[in-house]
Amino acid sequence: MKRTVIAIIALFIFTVTNLTGQNTFTNPIISGGHPDPSICYVNGEYYIVNSSFEYFPGLPIHKSKDLVNWELVGYGLQTKEQSTGAVNLKDVQSDGGIHAPTIRHHNGTFYIITTNVYTDADTKVTNFVNFIITASNAAGPWSEPHVLEGAPGIDPDIFFDDDGKVWYVGTHSPENPNFSGEGEIWLQQIDLVNWKLKGVRSYLWRGACGGVWVEGPHLYKYESRYYLMVAEGGTSFNHAVMVAVSDSINGPFISNDRNPIFTTRNLSYGNWVHSTGHADLIQLPDGRWYMVALGVRGDEQRNSNMGRETHLLPVSWETEPYEWKKIKYKWPVIAPVTGKLEKVNPIPLMGTKQINTPDYKDNFDQASLNLEWNFRRVPQLDWYSLTENKGFLRIYGSNQKIENRKQTSLIGVRQKETEFDYQTKMYFLPKKDSSEGGISIFQKDDNYINYVVEKIANAYYLKLMLKIPNENTSILKKEKLLIYNGEILLRVVSKNHQYRYEYSLNNGISFVSFTTSSASFILSKGYTGAYLGLYVHSTIKNNDFADFDWVKHEY
Repeated sequence: MKRTVIAIIALFIFTVTNLTGQNTFTNPIISGGHPDPSICYVNGEYYIVNSSFEYFPGLPIHKSKDLVNWELVGYGLQTKEQSTGAVNLKDVQSDGGIHAPTIRHHNGTFYIITTNVYTDADTKVTNFVNFIITASNAAGPWSEPHVLEGAPGIDPDIFFDDDGKVWYVGTHSPENPNFSGEGEIWLQQIDLVNWKLKGVRSYLWRGACGGVWVEGPHLYKYESRYYLMVAEGGTSFNHAVMVAVSDSINGPFISNDRNPIFTTRNLSYGNWVHSTGHADLIQLPDGRWYMVALGVRGDEQRNSNMGRETHLLPVSWETEPYEWKKIKYKWPVIAPVTGKLEKVNPIPLMGTKQINTPDYKDNFDQASLNLEWNFRRVPQLDWYSLTENKGFLRIYGSNQKIENRKQTSLIGVRQKETEFDYQTKMYFLPKKDSSEGGISIFQKDDNYINYVVEKIANAYYLKLMLKIPNENTSILKKEKLLIYNGEILLRVVSKNHQYRYEYSLNNGISFVSFTTSSASFILSKGYTGAYLGLYVHSTIKNNDFADFDWVKHEY
């Protein structure tokens, strides 16, 4: 009887522990628009870097001790000097900018290698600037970009071999493609003293399942063999991960017969997550392996506002069981229990617990902006201040409206979940007609919602504007504020596939319903995700401003 009671108690404790999430974690591990993850491990801590495209600061870097709780610690591109020269984020086009980085650590130094994609506005010629930045601390400061001349393509990898040689693994379009969109992986040594390629270039692999848009290569050495892992099939529903193996770093590489080793292309379009791929592998100190990969949640019309986010999967290595094979290779098996990306998974490191804290509040009481804030392109430094009115973020209105390749008075924090409650307290008494300020929920230069106060002929109006790609900007609603003294709380609530717009003129004691709209207007249809932001426009540059007391995002 006593044993039975003890067993029941043990089962109860085990069940409660699992129900409270003590032994599980939930994907994504880094929510909001964080695509193309790359990971490394240094002295008890893991580091992930992600693509950032036209946003600034660029190359967000997170760190973690347990693989499931991640802290934003800095950016690889955080200064104007880094980002307005050969690496141009000042007037870069939408969906240009920083593509698919790799982060590695070697002999006390962090390395990030990546591509800046920049199309000249006049000639329409696109340049692929591949470069390396270094740091002794992942939080920075990072070096100026070291551009590698003569390196074509995108998504480079840097590989440090056991013999001391350092290799560039790149992607390009072959000279004589067999079909449109065929890609090829190439390899060449890097001279890290003079920051240039050297030696003979080798061409390694054109992918496994058709080879369409082969990109995002990562090279690993496991049990004396070289493994080349790539993304393939594009970044939508057919996205996938392929792998090949070779006894020599220069090839030939033999494709895994079971490719793709990871994908959602075989699952329903309505699966909770899709478009998975562009992955990187990491070995834990205890010998186990994990993979980080991007994926798109299907929360809204089989898509999401957050776009491509970072997920975590377990990996095992298994030897081919075929008796007839003379050489039986070992291959990485992704999510070996179910073979797919699961939302809820066993915790990687026992004794740890995932703490989901996507909520964000900023009282603007620090000397500098919180790391979460991003700009579309390198901003002009004179349009915002944390010192003009201490305890507030003052944004001076630009006379430049939101437009491709342009800089304007717009700032935001990544949207982390589909449903949210976003609020800000604003003081806004502009001098000029047509000046406006308030909330902006933005995806791209041609896709945003602005919920603002506008001055017209000594009166103040609340206005909701929508911009959809390939359509003119439309006003969804505009209404005169009969009692307005310059102070207002603006609120957007996303719930049940709908945005609800509210405002308060009594410091949040009560809110007035303004209107509603669909939550699908700002779906991610490019490479990035949505931002919950602030926006001020003035007919004369820096003539009018808004003071923001605080912002908060609750999920």
